[in-house]
Amino acid sequence: MNYDNFVEKLLLHSCCAPCSTHVIEVLKSQYDVTIFYYNPNIFPKDEFEKRLAEQKRYAEIVGVPLLTEKYDEGEFLQKVKGLESEKEGGKRCDACFELRLKKTAEVAKKNGFDIFATTLSVSPYKNSLTINMIGNKVAEGYGIPFLAESFKKKDGYLDSIRLSKKYDLYRQNYCGCRFSIRKENS
Repeated sequence: MNYDNFVEKLLLHSCCAPCSTHVIEVLKSQYDVTIFYYNPNIFPKDEFEKRLAEQKRYAEIVGVPLLTEKYDEGEFLQKVKGLESEKEGGKRCDACFELRLKKTAEVAKKNGFDIFATTLSVSPYKNSLTINMIGNKVAEGYGIPFLAESFKKKDGYLDSIRLSKKYDLYRQNYCGCRFSIRKENS
């Protein structure tokens, strides 16, 4: 068997189309990328659907396959029970990252992917070290490698804004969960 042309299959958890833009640009030259849209944290359901529609549209534009999971905010609420009052970027967010990365690893393992990653680290509002620590811990538990990156480096976030404007993507004004709405609008 010739491994010279072997390209690893990467399952990329995406929180939204705008954050996926730069990350996909970086990864598609190195990996066979499939987007995974799993975000039970997003509230309300209409917002989840709007973000999913934009992710589908962007996936079609760049020719990258997309996998999705059904919306069930109850999964998120159960995971963060007792953490509702945590500050943005605290333990509630860590629990949310873990929930989404575990599902991504599970789907990657089940569907024969070689590695998994997330777009979450492109945001300047998210701690890349925390995300990567959680991703590596999840990877150990599922026996599939996690691509630990900080996609905000080299102006990744600014590039995501530029690409979002280029493709006229909907950019939300809050992270996604009902608790981040409260923080944004207080």
